[in-house]
Amino acid sequence: MKFIDPNHDRWHEVTADDSTVAVPAAEPWSIVTLAQWQTVRGSWPAEASVGLAVDNDVDIESVAGDLPRFALVSLHFPKWTDGRAYSQARLLRARFRFAGEIRATGEVLIDMLPLLARTYLRGVIHWVLDNYSTHKHREGEEWLRHRPRFHLHLTPARASWMNQGET
Repeated sequence: MKFIDPNHDRWHEVTADDSTVAVPAAEPWSIVTLAQWQTVRGSWPAEASVGLAVDNDVDIESVAGDLPRFALVSLHFPKWTDGRAYSQARLLRARFRFAGEIRATGEVLIDMLPLLARTYLRGVIHWVLDNYSTHKHREGEEWLRHRPRFHLHLTPARASWMNQGET
């Protein structure tokens, strides 16, 4: 298990004043929304690493042609009972052979870790937690100790993990 300080995470969501920027500047390690990407895809330089934030209702096939340009895809779980992002992750790895980093954000519970491990077939799994104490259980710690693929990102209380200007 590896803990990653969100204040030192090189990736950042392109936002301004709590809203997304319509036309983001092409800066390395930027995570853009699908709408932002569609605006800048023709002008985004190949050498600037870019990540895509995907809501769970997005058809992954609609971005399949651009997947080689992404170093990261961030899948959002809006609530713990909504597992569509698992299907998105499975499609990214199995059908589209996405080799970049996949992050799960939102309402992901410790009980979901075994399913995450099966769904995200290979590579590191980044798990963003807003409150580590609620996930710090003996069984969970033991499970994580034997699975170094899981990297936990811990956010400060009441802080957004994506917008480093807030933390």
